[in-house]
Amino acid sequence: MSVPPIESHAVLDSTNAEARRRAEAGDFGPVWIHALEQTAGRGRRGRPWRGGGGNLAATLLTPLDLPPAEAAQVSFVAAVALCETVNARVGAEVARLRWPNDLYAAGGKVAGILVESGARPGGGLWLAVGVGVNLAVAPPRDQVERPAAALADFPGFGTLPPGDFLASLAMRFEAWRQIWTREGFPPVGEAWTRLAEGLGGPCTARLPDRTLSGAAEALEADGALRLRLETGDAVRITAGDVFFGES
Repeated sequence: MSVPPIESHAVLDSTNAEARRRAEAGDFGPVWIHALEQTAGRGRRGRPWRGGGGNLAATLLTPLDLPPAEAAQVSFVAAVALCETVNARVGAEVARLRWPNDLYAAGGKVAGILVESGARPGGGLWLAVGVGVNLAVAPPRDQVERPAAALADFPGFGTLPPGDFLASLAMRFEAWRQIWTREGFPPVGEAWTRLAEGLGGPCTARLPDRTLSGAAEALEADGALRLRLETGDAVRITAGDVFFGES
C-alpha cells in the first residue's frame, strides 16, 4: 500500500492554507502537510484551531476525480480512519464520532476535520483534508464552543509525538480511501455508524435559517444525517452545527 509522503514544517499559518496555495499554483499532491505550530489555523465556519504544544495539525492535499457531492464523502473516510487510529492506542470504544466528523472521548472534543476543495484546470478536484487533534493539551473552556479534551489525559495514550501519530493516521486513511474507491460509500458509512455517538438520541441542528430539534435517526446513504422531528417528519441535514443531547 503506497501512502502519500509526509512533509513537516516547524511553523505554518495553516496547513489547509498551505495546501490551497499549492493547489492554486498547480501542485495537487498527494502529500501530507504537517506543522508543529499553526499561527492561523481554522476549523469549521472559520473558528480558530491554533495547533502546536504537542498537538497535531496536518492536511492531506490530494487530487480526486469525482463530482463534488461524492468527493465530500472523504470527510467520513477521514473520520473513520482518525477514530480507529485513536482507539488503537487507548482501547476500543473510547473515542466516538459525532456527525459529521468530530471526534469525542469522555464527553470532550479531541479532534476535528475540515475539508476544502477546488477545481483542477484539467478536470476533477483537489482536496485539502485538514485534521486537528488535541494530542497533548486541550484549549481552555472559554475559548471553545463545546467542552474539549486531550488524548494525553487518557490512560494508555501517554506522550506521542505528532509526527508518529500522523504516520499511523496516514496509513489508516489510505486503507480506507482504497476501500471507498473500490466499493463506494456503503462500507465507510457502516464503519462510521459503528463508531458513532448520539444516533437514536436527542439532537439539535442549528442551520443558517432555522434551528431544528428531534432525534438523530440515522446516517443516510450519501452521508446526510436524518433528523426525525417531533411532528414525525424526517429532515435531511447536510450542513450545520449539530448538538447531541444538547440545546
